[in-house]
Amino acid sequence: MPSNAYETFGPIFAHDDPDIPVTDPIPPRFGLLDDSSTRWSDLFDRIKVLNDESPSTSYKLFFLARHGQGFHNVAESKYGTPAWDAYWSKLDGDGVLVWGPDAELTDLGKGQAQAAGQAWKTELAAGIPLPGKFYCSPLTRALSTSQITFDGIIPDDDKVVNVLENCREQYGVHTCDKRRTRTYIATTFPDSRIEEGFAEDDPLWTPDDRETAQHIAERARDVLDRIFADDPEDFILVTAHGGIINGFLACLGRPSYSLATGGILPVVIKSTSS
Repeated sequence: MPSNAYETFGPIFAHDDPDIPVTDPIPPRFGLLDDSSTRWSDLFDRIKVLNDESPSTSYKLFFLARHGQGFHNVAESKYGTPAWDAYWSKLDGDGVLVWGPDAELTDLGKGQAQAAGQAWKTELAAGIPLPGKFYCSPLTRALSTSQITFDGIIPDDDKVVNVLENCREQYGVHTCDKRRTRTYIATTFPDSRIEEGFAEDDPLWTPDDRETAQHIAERARDVLDRIFADDPEDFILVTAHGGIINGFLACLGRPSYSLATGGILPVVIKSTSS
């Protein structure tokens, strides 16, 4: 599969402009710029026109959603990042909190996913369409966030979440990032469409080798290559993690972004084929 060149098109959203502070994990209108008369349909019409102009370029709107707060996030805050990285992240818990393997959402994290759902309801009423395709990390906190966010918005029979191994968080060492089995995912999240070739057990996580940021960016590029090559939809939602979201940004030549748990980072991505 050829690897294209990727960049941000815009600014379209407040997140695109480093001079605009974005303090809300999900700002009004998901951060869409321009005045209140701008309609969502205007943006999608613009994307269609751009896609019709040149066969060598393609544009898609991505919503990069971070999972809600997990128990591992609480533990890292409890002990501090240096102690978390050096010791606690390698354990499954501390006798009070359990974060491994494959950390689950806290009650706050579930509430953050519900808040994301309310934001979607507000913007759906204002004319935004639902994403044409939903992608998700195979880790429980991301799958749960996706499930809770769209509960009551998309009928159960119509929910399809495409699970990709490469959408997972930085792996290795931290037990919270070791995924569960394919059988567990299929049984617990029946709306999941798990990609072909997905192993039963986690083939990537090891207790003594942490994935590098460069490799995360390579995984993110693989996801972008796959979506731009095979997916005709112009509106894509990826529910994942801070690490892989910054991997996507690295592919776009953008600096890392500290997206809060439960937050959504929208970006129009331009792909240029060589």
